[in-house]
Amino acid sequence: MASNSTKSFLADAGYGEQELDANSALMELDKGLRSGKLGEQCEAVVRFPRLFQKYPFPILINSAFLKLADVFRVGNNFLRLCVLKVTQQSEKHLEKILNVDEFVKRIFSVIHSNDPVARAITLRMLGSLASIIPERKNAHHSIRQSLDSHDNVEVEAAVFAAANFSAQSKDFAVGICNKISEMIQGLATPVDLKLKLIPILQHMHHDAILASSARQLLQQLVTSYPSTKMVIVSLHTFTLLAASSLVDTPKQIQLLLQYLKNDPRKAVKRLAIQDLKLLANKTPHTWSRENIQALCECALQTPYDSLKLGMLSVLSTLSGTIAIKHYFSAAPGNVGSSPRSSDLVKLAQECCYHNNRGIAAHGVRVLTNITVSCQEKDLLALEQDAVFGLESLLVLCSQDDSPGAQATLKIALNCMVKLARGRPHLSQSVVETLLTQLHSAQDAARILMCHCLAAIAMQLPVLGDGMLGDLMELYKVIGRSATDKQQELLVSLATVIFVASQKALSAEVKAVIKQQLESVSNGWTVYRIARQASRMGNHDMARELYQSLLTQVASEHFYFWLNSLKEFSHAEQCLTGLEEENYSSALSCIAESLKFYHKGIASLTAASTPLNPLSFQCEFVKVRIDLLQAFSQLICTCNSLKTSPPPAIATTIAVTLGNDLQRCGRISNQMKQSMEEFRSLASRYGDLYQASFDADSATLRNVELQQQSCLLISHAIEALILDPESASFQEYGSTGTAPADSEYERRMMSVYNHVLEEVESLNRKYTPVSYMHTACLCNAIIALLKVPLSFQRYFFQKLQSTSIKLALSPSPRNPAEPIAVHNNQQLALKVEGVVQHGSKPGLFRKIQSVCLNVSSTLQSKSGQDYKIPLDNMTNEMEQRVEPHNDYFSTQFLLNFAILGTHNITVESSVKDANGIVWKTGPRTTIFVKSLEDPYSQQIRLQQQQAQQPLQQQQQRNAYTRF
Repeated sequence: MASNSTKSFLADAGYGEQELDANSALMELDKGLRSGKLGEQCEAVVRFPRLFQKYPFPILINSAFLKLADVFRVGNNFLRLCVLKVTQQSEKHLEKILNVDEFVKRIFSVIHSNDPVARAITLRMLGSLASIIPERKNAHHSIRQSLDSHDNVEVEAAVFAAANFSAQSKDFAVGICNKISEMIQGLATPVDLKLKLIPILQHMHHDAILASSARQLLQQLVTSYPSTKMVIVSLHTFTLLAASSLVDTPKQIQLLLQYLKNDPRKAVKRLAIQDLKLLANKTPHTWSRENIQALCECALQTPYDSLKLGMLSVLSTLSGTIAIKHYFSAAPGNVGSSPRSSDLVKLAQECCYHNNRGIAAHGVRVLTNITVSCQEKDLLALEQDAVFGLESLLVLCSQDDSPGAQATLKIALNCMVKLARGRPHLSQSVVETLLTQLHSAQDAARILMCHCLAAIAMQLPVLGDGMLGDLMELYKVIGRSATDKQQELLVSLATVIFVASQKALSAEVKAVIKQQLESVSNGWTVYRIARQASRMGNHDMARELYQSLLTQVASEHFYFWLNSLKEFSHAEQCLTGLEEENYSSALSCIAESLKFYHKGIASLTAASTPLNPLSFQCEFVKVRIDLLQAFSQLICTCNSLKTSPPPAIATTIAVTLGNDLQRCGRISNQMKQSMEEFRSLASRYGDLYQASFDADSATLRNVELQQQSCLLISHAIEALILDPESASFQEYGSTGTAPADSEYERRMMSVYNHVLEEVESLNRKYTPVSYMHTACLCNAIIALLKVPLSFQRYFFQKLQSTSIKLALSPSPRNPAEPIAVHNNQQLALKVEGVVQHGSKPGLFRKIQSVCLNVSSTLQSKSGQDYKIPLDNMTNEMEQRVEPHNDYFSTQFLLNFAILGTHNITVESSVKDANGIVWKTGPRTTIFVKSLEDPYSQQIRLQQQQAQQPLQQQQQRNAYTRF
C-alpha cells in the first residue's frame, strides 16, 4: 500500500518529462546491481542519489539502501567506495531508512575483514551513518580499536568516524576524549596524525566539564608544540570549540588577539584574523571595548597590507553590530570616548584613501557605520570624512570594470544608501556625486550606480525631481550598441527614471525612452522595462510597451500573458481620469476599466499551464475586479439618496420599528450590504496574503494595503451611516512611524489618513444620512482609485519556490476506490511529506513547522441508524510537525463508527520562523468505507432469526382470532 502512495505522489510531481515510476526505476537499478560486469554495477550504484532526489519517500529509500548494503557486503573495495560516496551524497535521506538494524548489520559484517582497506571503508561508512546510529556500542568499540591499528589508511578512517560520532553522541565524546588526549600527547604518535586528531576536540561541547577538559588540553598543546602547523590547527580547533560552547568566547578573543599582537609568523596572524572574523559574525555582543581597541592598535602598527585588510574586515563586521555602541559607551567610572578622538576613527580615516581598494572600502564602511549608529550632534567632521571617502572610492572604482573593483563599488554604494537613510541631510551631496560620476563611468559601474540612485529615491522621493534632467541626458546618449551590459543599463536607467518621475511620466520622457528602445533594444529588455513601469504605476507607458511585444513571442501562452498585462495596464490607465466631486464620470471610468479587466482575466486564464497555473495572478486580478465592482456599486448607492430619497412616512416607520436608520429609507439596507461586501473582499485579500508564502515583502505589503483599503471603506460606512455612535477611530489611526518603503505605499497611507480625518470630522458634526456623508464616501473611493495600482515583483517573477508533497498510507490502488475498515476498529492514517525547494531555498522565509489538519465527513450512510455519541460521528484533528532534512511524518487515529462512506481530507499549512501561519496547501482526499464488523453482524442476524418465528406465531394467532 505504501508503494501505491508513493506512486500517487509521483503522479502529482510533474517534472515535465516522461519518467518511470518509483518501483520500475528501482527494478532497473537492481538489474544493474545484479549484473556480472563491474562497470554496470558501478553505474547502477552511482545513479541512486538521483533516484532518491526524484522519489524521496521512505518505502523506496529503505529498499534501495538495503540493496546497497548487500552490494557493500559482498562487493569489492571499489564498489564499497561507490556505495560510501552515495551514502555521503544522500545524507539527508538516511533517517528515512526504516530497517536500520538490518542495514547496519550488513554494513558492519565487513569490519571483521582481513583487508585493512575494506575495514577503513567500513569505518568511513559508519562515520557517515553517525546521525542515525549515534549510540551503537559495537561501532564505538570498532572505532576505538581501529585508532590503534598499524595501517595508516585504517587509522585515518577511524579518525574521520571518531569526529562524526563525537559530534552526534555525548557518550562517545566523553569516552574517546581521554584516548585522543593520550594519542596526541604520546611520543609514538606521528605529527601528521596528531594534526588530524586535534580537530576532533571541537566536538567536545556536549557539557561544560567536557568542554573545559578539551580546552585545557588545547591550551597545553598550544604552549607545548610551538610549530606553525600545530599552533594553527590547535588555535582553530580552540575557536570552533569556544563558538559551540559559548561560555569561553571572551577568553578565546583575548587569546587570538594575543597571538595576533605577539606572534611574528604571518600564517599564525592570518589564522587569528580569520578566527576573529568568525567570532565577530557569530558573537559580536561578547566583544569588549578593550578587545576592539587592541585590534585597532594592531591594525595601526602593522606594516603589511594583507594583515591590515583582514583586521579591517573584522572591524567593519563589528561596526555594523551592537559592539560599536559598547565601544563608544561610557563605562562606570570612565568617561566615554568621543567618536572623533578614538583609535577606531583614526584608523578608518587613515584607510579611507589607501591605495589598496579593499582597505579603503572597509575604512569607509567603518566610518559610515559609526556615523549612522552614533547619533551625536558634533559629528559634522566625521560625516564629511565618510562622504569624501565614499566619493573618492566611487571615482576610483567606477573607471575600472574588473571584478574586484565592482565588488568594492558595491560596498561603497551600500554605504551610500545606508548614509542617505541614516543621515538624510547628506543625501543631496551623495546623489549629486553619483549623477556627476554616472556620465564618465564604465557600463558595469553605471548599472550598480543606477540601482543605488533608485534605492535612495525610493527612500527620499523629494530628490527624484533633481535627478530627472541628468538621467534623461544620459538616456539619450547611451545604448549605441546591443551588448548585454548596455541592455542591462537601459533597464536600470529606465527604472531610476520611473522612480524619479514619481506620479506620471511626461510626454517628452516617454518619447525619449521609446525612441531609444526602438533603436537598440531587444524584446527581453523592453519587457523588463515594461515590468518596471507596471511596478511603479506608469500604466500608460507599460501598455504601449506590452503592445509592441505581442507579435514578438513564439509561444501562445506568452502571447496571452503579454496580452493580459496590456489589458490590465489599459484598465488601470482608465482610472487616471477620475476627478473629485464628478461621480458620473467616476462610474464611467470604473465601467471602462472593468471592461478591460474582464478581457485581461480571460487572456490570463488562457496563459496558465499545469506547470505554471498563475494562481496568485488570477486571484489578485479577480479580487481587484470585485473591488472595482464594489466601488461602483457603492457610488450608485450613494447616488440613490438623490434619485430615490426616503419617503415622507420614513420617520414614522423608524419610530414604529424602533430602528432609527429606517428614516433614511432603502439606502440603509444597501449600505449594510456594501459594508459586508467590503469586509468579504478584505477577507479574500487576507486569504491571498496567507497563500503567498513565496512572495517578497513588497508584494505582501501591496496585498496588505489593498486589504486595508477594503477595511477603510467598510469602517467609513459604519462610522458615517450605520453606527456612528460606537465608531472608534483610534485603532484605524496611524500605526507607528515606520517609513514607507515605496511611493505607492506613501501615497496610499496619505489617502488613508485624509479619509479617516474627513470621516471623523463628519461623524461629530452631522447626523446620518446627508449628502455630506455620501459625498465623503464617494470622494474616499475616488482618492483610493487615483493612486495608480502597483503590480509588484511576485506578479511577474517568483524568486523563491516552496511546495509540499503529501503521501497517505494506507492508500487505495484506485483514487476513487474507498478503503475498507470495520466500524469497531480505528484507522491509523500515516501522513508523510517532503518539502521541495527551488533554486533559492529560504530566500524570504523558511518553514519552521508543518501543520496537518485531518477531517472526515460522512458522504453516504448504509444500514440502520443507531444512536451514536456525537463525538464519534466526525473526526477533526490537527498536529504540528517539524520537518527534518525536508521530510516529515506523523500518524492520526481515526474512528468511523457510522456505517457508510466517509471522505477524509488532509490539508497542510506551514509556520515560518516568525510564527506566522501560511495556507500553502496541498489538500489531499481519500475515501473510507465503514463496514459492520463480522461478530456484530452475526449477532444481529441471530437476533433477526430469533424474532422471525415469534412474529409468525403472532400473525397465526391474529388469523385464528379473525
